[in-house]
Amino acid sequence: MKITKIISHVLQYDLEEELGYSQQYYLKRTTHLVEVQTDVGITGWGECFGGGNVAFANKAIVEKVIQPMILGMNPLNREVIWHTVYNLLRDHGQKGMPMQSLSGVDIALWDIAGKALNQPVYQLLGGAFRERIPAYGYGMMLQRVPDLKERFAEEAVAIREKGFRAMKMKTGLGHKKDVELVEAVRNAIGDDVGLMVDANHAYTTREAIPMGREFEKLGVDWFEEPVAPEDYRGYRDLCEALDLNISGGECEFTRWGHRELIQNRCVDILQPEVCALGGITEYQKVLALATANFIPVINHVWGSAVAVGTNLHLLAALPDLPGAAHPVQPMLEYDTTPNRFREELLTEPLRIQEQVAASGGTVALPKGPGLGIEPDRDFIKHFEVDV
Repeated sequence: MKITKIISHVLQYDLEEELGYSQQYYLKRTTHLVEVQTDVGITGWGECFGGGNVAFANKAIVEKVIQPMILGMNPLNREVIWHTVYNLLRDHGQKGMPMQSLSGVDIALWDIAGKALNQPVYQLLGGAFRERIPAYGYGMMLQRVPDLKERFAEEAVAIREKGFRAMKMKTGLGHKKDVELVEAVRNAIGDDVGLMVDANHAYTTREAIPMGREFEKLGVDWFEEPVAPEDYRGYRDLCEALDLNISGGECEFTRWGHRELIQNRCVDILQPEVCALGGITEYQKVLALATANFIPVINHVWGSAVAVGTNLHLLAALPDLPGAAHPVQPMLEYDTTPNRFREELLTEPLRIQEQVAASGGTVALPKGPGLGIEPDRDFIKHFEVDV
């Protein structure tokens, strides 16, 4: 079996309402899918992290840089392919867009392997530790409106009523406004629903510590990306100063980048992003580092149904840490804001929200070979854009 072609599909549509986080606001939903074709008719699908114009840059890297390196290679040789690409890109991009691009290609190779062997990806990873994955609802994006507290409270109640037993909200508007937002959400949902806060590296350590102390009083489970991803010392200071969990990792890449977070005990919860850090091949190495250091892993998940489906396999194959008769289970991060690339992309939708509502907050594993999902080519054609 040989790789014959790699195609980047950048999909985009206009949002009905502006959404944002601490770094920017946006009016377009964008996703970047990677299709790897073979000479035996098996096609694999992957996804690259990175929205907006980043997706167009990654498209060029996939098609113009990575594709010529690996055409004609056996797609089952995932380690060989990964290191071939990484070694040739090492002088130009050990982090960032080159790794995001490699991630999408690598995920597609795992999809091909599963289809070739007629096995789901979680089986290739060693088997499923769990048949159903608890999910938490992610929403409450920042908006430039005067009634943001009321909107957050209403949205939080709606997420709870959909069956999610935990949820995550955005912050990044400054100490006073952030605390007011978290307080409004906590009052709306009550004390029996898990609540997490994501600042998208908006603060310095000096700003984040007093904020974290206020979040502790409000029963926040974790404070995500409070400081810049390069600030390893700041992360460690936060872990030492606060009782609530400090989480991060979505902006880190490869085993070498995550090694710094892990060995320096920068996070209480590691959140690797498989569509960015180097794909499933590299994710497995990051996971080995985390488990060797007894740091829990809850994957960061953002993107289309391809990213969601990929993470269901990874979470199923994630071992219990440290191991117990009644272990704490990893959770699937699920974006509840409107997203046609999540709900309408696949020929057989994952129907995450329907599953959560029917089961009390859990999601079943895809059972088909590979990722167990298949994008709808007519849908892709309708939303695909080019530059």
